[in-house]
Amino acid sequence: MQHLKKTDPQIYKLVKQEEKRQKEVLEMIASENYASSAVIEALGTVLTNKYSEGFPGKRYYQGNANIDDIESLAQSRAQKLFGVPYVNVQALSGAPANSAVYFAVLKNGEKLMGLALTSGGHITHGHKLGLSGRLFTFAHYTLGRDGTLDYDEIEKQVLKEKPALLICGYTAYPRKINFKRFGDIADKAGCYLMADVSHITGLIVSGVHPSPVPYAHIITTTTHKTLRGPRGALILVTAKGLKKNPDLPKNIETAIIPGLQGGPHDNQTAAIAVALKEAATPKFKKYGEQIVVNAKALAEGLRSYGFELVSGGTDNHLILIDLRNKKVNGRIAAIALEKAGIVLNYNGVPGDNMPPLYSSGIRLGTPAITTRGLKERDMKRVATWYNDAIAEVEGMELPAEDKVKRSELMKKYRVEIAKNRKLAAIGKEVKAFASKFPLP
Repeated sequence: MQHLKKTDPQIYKLVKQEEKRQKEVLEMIASENYASSAVIEALGTVLTNKYSEGFPGKRYYQGNANIDDIESLAQSRAQKLFGVPYVNVQALSGAPANSAVYFAVLKNGEKLMGLALTSGGHITHGHKLGLSGRLFTFAHYTLGRDGTLDYDEIEKQVLKEKPALLICGYTAYPRKINFKRFGDIADKAGCYLMADVSHITGLIVSGVHPSPVPYAHIITTTTHKTLRGPRGALILVTAKGLKKNPDLPKNIETAIIPGLQGGPHDNQTAAIAVALKEAATPKFKKYGEQIVVNAKALAEGLRSYGFELVSGGTDNHLILIDLRNKKVNGRIAAIALEKAGIVLNYNGVPGDNMPPLYSSGIRLGTPAITTRGLKERDMKRVATWYNDAIAEVEGMELPAEDKVKRSELMKKYRVEIAKNRKLAAIGKEVKAFASKFPLP
């Protein structure tokens, strides 16, 4: 980065600081990962310079022969990897991809139905403050009492609500999804089924999670989570989707441009193509398997320390922990864990009475640490650090209703955490440990 260093030393310094931070901590945000050097190189190419509104062979600008080949290669690799007849690779991220699907299959005001945000759904799945919640009517299903999907109850709700689009696939659900059952429910209701598999795509490719391809009409996914690519997204149309509506590809393309975007980011498209090639290797399959092995081992370690795991455990890459029995707020726990060198995010849990910015749970995942080479034997150590860190902030709860008191306590707890020597000591241990596992 000699040119960046010379032109803008401030940005160069910040980039290097972030590189150092990533090396010295355990990145356990379930939606984050480390892209390969090849993916990062593809992002930093002259492809950044090109405008390419339109699609291969149908561009609004000249000089796109190479771009056409790159996009077509990305599409064909995705089609082969997932076994689908159509793929769009232009959505800039997951939210625009989901919006494009809504625009393609729904009329303004029509109803969509997904898992409630408080149960592990995503804000793009019909939340009232999101685009989908503003333009379309929405209804939500929730988890059963055991923290898992109650398919019989979901079927009753779907048949009652009669949505035009049913969504499955989530942002904070630690169990396998029965896509076949969702397909049957959608067929009974006569609606489209969209599977948002952004979190579990790499696991599907690796064969450690069932695929929605035979059962869903449309599939969306980001490319930077378990797929380990750049930030971006894919929209897949299945054979079942084409049978229901042969115009789905055309409608999705129209929704992308002129509906939501102008020119795609061609450097991003190239990097997605690289990631798809990497995901088709036996090495990636082993990686996906190890993600789940690590998550299960970590869940067992956390349970042994008395942590309450939503649904009791995990089948995939993430663990959702309800911290109310530990008498500590999730946001406070996340701040303390970051000081201890473990980076994750606070998250709502079923039955949570706290506002989103002060939710009662923690979400953590194993994709990034698995990329660095950690194995199941290392998870016991991670669980111990986690337990030791939480012990330092036990009792740091926040009121649900009193905003003034909550603000005062947040300031007080932040100061206490910043001064906590035990957390700092754990952070040094984590730093020494993490240094043994290089970034890609």
